[in-house]
Amino acid sequence: MKTILLFICLVTFTFSNAQELPNITLKDTQGKSVSIQELSNSDDIKVFSFWATWCVPCINELDAISEVYEDWQDETNVEIIAVSTDDSRTKKRVIPMVNGKGWEYQILIDDNQELKRALNITILPYVIVVKNGRIIYQHSGYTPGGEDDLYDIIKEHSN
Repeated sequence: MKTILLFICLVTFTFSNAQELPNITLKDTQGKSVSIQELSNSDDIKVFSFWATWCVPCINELDAISEVYEDWQDETNVEIIAVSTDDSRTKKRVIPMVNGKGWEYQILIDDNQELKRALNITILPYVIVVKNGRIIYQHSGYTPGGEDDLYDIIKEHSN
């Protein structure tokens, strides 16, 4: 019985990691529409980091990645896309925070939380690693040093 349960869990995990991103369009900080599928349909690794201005672990994670992001790009050509899930009450804080932090990421606004709901994300921060339009890794939460584990995943799947 335990073997069957383990098999079901592994199959579920494998299929959930192989899912495609939904066909959703978000806006960037300039108000330009960005198709998630078009953005992610690349042989280069894309990391979607779901965050909010009120989420301290989210900001800590994005700050930690920011410190090593240039090296990551040089070595793997990875692109980080920080997807703000701030709602109508807090989305006005996104641009000032991003400007103050100096993050070099592409910032997308999911103010109706359409992408967050489509991916069934319930906990922030939440990271999705995508290659060729398919999710290859997902992780929720952040602890210091977690960016090193994320980089290991990126290196493993980069060309």
